[in-house]
Amino acid sequence: MTNASPSPAAERMRRHRERRRDGMRCLRVELRDTEIGALVRKGLLKPETRHDPNAIADALYDYLERTLDPLP
Repeated sequence: MTNASPSPAAERMRRHRERRRDGMRCLRVELRDTEIGALVRKGLLKPETRHDPNAIADALYDYLERTLDPLP
């Protein structure tokens, strides 16, 4: 007997529920070029990666972790 793979929609819902249980929220954030430039100036983003969405997301995570109070 072959186990059927979950549909992509079912997999997205499973991940969504798991994030919610973990206290996480998935958001879409729009950044201005000037805000990306600020991440570069702060040393959180390398200039050559300013057009890489994954690098920008990592830099934004770093910024939030440094500026928001740590969780208890």
